[in-house]
Amino acid sequence: MFGLDASMLVFVVLAGLSAGLVAYAFLFKRMESESNTERRLSTVRQTEMDRSLVKASRDRTAEVAKRRKSVQDTLKELDDKQKAKDRNIKKPPLKVQIKQAGMLVTIERFYVYSVVCGIVTTLLVYIAGAPLILLPGALLAGTVGLPRWFVAFRRSRRVKQFLEEFPNALDIIVRAVKSGLPLNDGIRLIASESPEPVRGEFRRIVEAQQLGIAIPDAALRMTETMPCPEAGFFGIVIQIQSQAGGNLSEALGNLSRVLRDRKKMKAKVQALSMEAKASAAIIGALPIIVAFLVYLSSPNYIMPLFTTNTGNLILGISGIWMSIGIFVMRKMMNFEV
Repeated sequence: MFGLDASMLVFVVLAGLSAGLVAYAFLFKRMESESNTERRLSTVRQTEMDRSLVKASRDRTAEVAKRRKSVQDTLKELDDKQKAKDRNIKKPPLKVQIKQAGMLVTIERFYVYSVVCGIVTTLLVYIAGAPLILLPGALLAGTVGLPRWFVAFRRSRRVKQFLEEFPNALDIIVRAVKSGLPLNDGIRLIASESPEPVRGEFRRIVEAQQLGIAIPDAALRMTETMPCPEAGFFGIVIQIQSQAGGNLSEALGNLSRVLRDRKKMKAKVQALSMEAKASAAIIGALPIIVAFLVYLSSPNYIMPLFTTNTGNLILGISGIWMSIGIFVMRKMMNFEV
């Protein structure tokens, strides 16, 4: 009986083991197939994720390249416009020079004033007892030279006054933008509170905006009435910021710092060239001083230069050579910053 029970137990164990092996044999392929499927799904997910990362990186690269190209196109366009305007800045027509000098006279009235100035200059030279041969030169100098020199002097002085106050105006605009005000409100603030000529230039921007012209375009036109590179820098910064975006307050703050550094550099160059200017002034004045001293000591010795035709010719040639020398020294001492 015991032997029969042991045989039955062994038979049951062997039958269960056989059934398990058969079930494992049937399920192995399915389990292996599910494992391979899971691995393939994991591989597909990783591939999709890598593809998404590559696509995102490619999109970012394309966006950066597109923005860089947009900035380059904008800079090229602005550079072309600036080159076209440089001719009006360096050698503008007389009408533009009068406008840049802040003078309110028309070109016709300026010509009338020039003729009157020429006549008055000629009369003064004649009354002073100069030879008649010098009267045409005096008329030409009084009609053409003196009025244009006066316009150039007013123009240069107005540019210097503008550069003295322009960085402060930019700082005010930067503070206004940082406090949350729009750009046009900052420009209106400068147009009403700053001293001339900065106030007048920004008032033109406000008036152009009221006529429908965008602020960047109006800022680019500032060089038409203010012939200096700093005004062009301001227009370029506003134009680039409007097209490419970015932090306007930071851009204007950097521009203000650059303008102050340019001003310091100009002052440093002027200080370093003062010795050369003093030497040039002494060399230029030396012939006149010597001639005056000779006249005081021996007037009969030097008077033939003023009373004879040969002496007048010598004085004219000497004056021309002196003028050439002064012009060359002036070119050697003036540096563009």
